[in-house]
Amino acid sequence: MEGANNIPANFIENIITDELKEGKLTTGVHTRFPPEPNGYLHIGHAKSICLNFATAKGFDGLCNLRFDDTNPSKEDTEYVDSIQEDVRWLGFDWADRLFYASDYFERIYEAAEELIQTGRAFVCDLTPAEMRAYRGTLTEPGRESPDRNRSVAENLALFRRMRAGEFPDGSRVLRAKIDMSSANLNMRDPVLYRILRASHHRTADRWCIYPMYDFAHPLSDAFEGITHSICTLEFEDHRPLYDWVIEQVTLPCRPQQIEFARLNLTNTLMSKRYLRQLVEDGVVDGWDDPRMPTLSGLRRRGYTPEAIRDFCQRIGVAKSNSIVDIQMLEHCVREDLNRRAARVMAVLRPLKLVIDNYPADQTEWLEAENHPEFPELGMRSMPFTKEIYIEQEDFAENPPKKFFRLAPGQEVRLKSAYIIRCVDYTKDELTGEILAVHCTYDPETRSGSANSARKVKGTLHWVSAAQAVPLQVRLYDYLMLAESPVLEQEPEDTPTETTRLNPESVQRLTDCLAEPALAEAQPGRHYQFLRNGYFCVDPSSRPGQLVMNRTVSLRDSWAKMAKS
Repeated sequence: MEGANNIPANFIENIITDELKEGKLTTGVHTRFPPEPNGYLHIGHAKSICLNFATAKGFDGLCNLRFDDTNPSKEDTEYVDSIQEDVRWLGFDWADRLFYASDYFERIYEAAEELIQTGRAFVCDLTPAEMRAYRGTLTEPGRESPDRNRSVAENLALFRRMRAGEFPDGSRVLRAKIDMSSANLNMRDPVLYRILRASHHRTADRWCIYPMYDFAHPLSDAFEGITHSICTLEFEDHRPLYDWVIEQVTLPCRPQQIEFARLNLTNTLMSKRYLRQLVEDGVVDGWDDPRMPTLSGLRRRGYTPEAIRDFCQRIGVAKSNSIVDIQMLEHCVREDLNRRAARVMAVLRPLKLVIDNYPADQTEWLEAENHPEFPELGMRSMPFTKEIYIEQEDFAENPPKKFFRLAPGQEVRLKSAYIIRCVDYTKDELTGEILAVHCTYDPETRSGSANSARKVKGTLHWVSAAQAVPLQVRLYDYLMLAESPVLEQEPEDTPTETTRLNPESVQRLTDCLAEPALAEAQPGRHYQFLRNGYFCVDPSSRPGQLVMNRTVSLRDSWAKMAKS
């Protein structure tokens, strides 16, 4: 089998193909994307979304969206709504297959009672500290709880009293009775239920006991008829418990858990817990801050779903963890935006330029292409006047060698306009700041004219002073200084995530100017600012108050490395 766009099948697709050939799979492929609604999705989740939905589609199967909402103390409908929006934005549809673990709370409870009645679960009174002490270590076996040999009748009665709310939070738990000497700590009589009085976003206060994720998850998969429970590698050690639950409870099907390597990106926080901390501490401007790796943040910054899907396809599906260079993601974004973004000119740090020999009362409308590779996108008109603005960095009073921009006596071409020569400049004598540059233009060198072939080494972008559109621009850098991503499980000697934050992750420029083509720019629209990068109109923009986020610069180091 080959995947989309003739990409070789991954190891999960090969497993399914073999099962079909051997007749082991007779019900059709059925997967699910099962987020916990305790935060916004990030770029790591995009890999799982693409994998689960694409795997099902590749075998003409089905993929569910299910919220594993078993921890009401950290869950919220805001997260439920944002997750659905993100999955749809990525281009996937679950049709009528939207489910919640909370849909199954009664059935999960019945499964727990079944385990008690078959002698495979018991109510334990150990405190959390005592339970940790009894658990043992990686090299020493654990000790059995003093409550492990309670009778079925006593355990059943206690569990029902737990449900009735007769005991305080944390005073009792329901545990599986497996093996306290197992080499896998997850199998040492794990907790299945805990007492927790917290209002649930769907069931309100109907429950005061909630199933643990490792118990509710395999049961939910089985209730939905999931054939392949595809999850990331951190759940590999949990697979024996997943299989144990499936085997010990009467269920309609037996899902198979398969693990794949999660996405780890350089310079990127890949932990919802840490991301939530940044939001709650006010370090960033919410979950959709364009510096965040959340899908809502990437969307606001201007990343496209097509680019993210392309990226997820390129990195593939592996069995072992690795770290992907974030420049590969940026390359995918550039490739996509290069095709869809119209070209315009905007000056981020304006410097006035006066064309001394140009008529003061004249406005000339020049033609410029909207996209150099797609002439069918047409042309646009730009006003040219005596006073224009260029970038401050495009003029040097004392230029270094090979400075091919504007300097005293030097010539440059103004993009889609004329060749100009610098004849003078003015500056503030106290601060040394350049206030204005004076030039002359050669009227015979208008772009597109018969005499426009004269060559100069530099070409500058510019905007007319009289018709320029004011805008605010936000330039983004990586949120994290360190290349290594911050993961959910960090070693004790690892610096905290706050020490790795980049204090210059955003620059806010308030005095930028753009050509008139941006006057009616709508939120979400993409543009390439010549020489400055790809930009997207921020949702906060209003008429007369244009705000643009730089999605990505024009520089593409990864593409160069990939070719070398």
